[in-house]
Amino acid sequence: MNVVFFGSAAFAVPALKALTNAHHVSLVVTQPDRPAGRGLGVREPVVKQAARPLGLSVIQPARTDDAIDELKAAAADVFVVAAYGQLLRREVYGIPPKGTINIHASLLPKYRGAAPIHWAILHGETTTGISTFFIEDGMDTGDILLQAEASIGPDETAGELHDRLAVLGAECILETLAGIHAGTLLPWPQPGDGVSYAPKMTHEHARIEWRRIARDVHNTVRGMNPWPGAYSFIDGDRVKVHRTKLTGIRVGDLAPGCLAVPETGRFLVATEDELIELVEVQRECRSSMTGEQCLRGLRAAQRFTDSPDTAP
Repeated sequence: MNVVFFGSAAFAVPALKALTNAHHVSLVVTQPDRPAGRGLGVREPVVKQAARPLGLSVIQPARTDDAIDELKAAAADVFVVAAYGQLLRREVYGIPPKGTINIHASLLPKYRGAAPIHWAILHGETTTGISTFFIEDGMDTGDILLQAEASIGPDETAGELHDRLAVLGAECILETLAGIHAGTLLPWPQPGDGVSYAPKMTHEHARIEWRRIARDVHNTVRGMNPWPGAYSFIDGDRVKVHRTKLTGIRVGDLAPGCLAVPETGRFLVATEDELIELVEVQRECRSSMTGEQCLRGLRAAQRFTDSPDTAP
């Protein structure tokens, strides 16, 4: 099949490579180059970088509507979208005769929106998956073509799950296009029950609330790794927490956010119900380190706070 591919972020790269091997990708549409990083140097979208060695034609319209003439000229059978970063209007998604298909990292109708992987982990889900569906005017509301389940490990981070689902998404889009081509894959409408949403992550979502139970804190850390990174404050300094471990140890008299006795050699912090171990942390302007390494510079009387200005 002749495919036009829309994608920008790393999640889309395995699908692009798989489609290039199995079909004719006549055009890749991605976001414009933008300033990024601390130095605000101009950075190319990951999909653009992946498309270059594949010899694919790439366009980067500021608005997808501005590229309608080029999209029509590609004469594609189908458009495929994965982590593109812009909503497509009917004037765009209605161009190809076989429709426009999105690869989404959840089992729809759960977690419609921009951050389904983060929210699945934040909510402690043990199962997620990939859905391919026809794009329509609503937010991830179109008829489903194919779904594939994937388990979520109890300590798995958003980054680790992202990479697994990206590969599964590539497998699913190939199976989806094969079914469409053969006429054996029939779409079905999403059910009205079980709808939930996954809005874009912000730094406020990443702030650790020690007054919650240990499992919720653990899920926050997992769900925010690698971005935006779960964080808290100690002695006014921001500390990013990259990995934690549930211990099952009751907190006793310790208030949430308080450090346990450091003689244990483990970086243990009180939550609402149990002590949680900080396995990998990063103090402000320093490199990532183990919890044990960070603990050496702390005192038992110290505690984490909600902001740099909050008194311990």
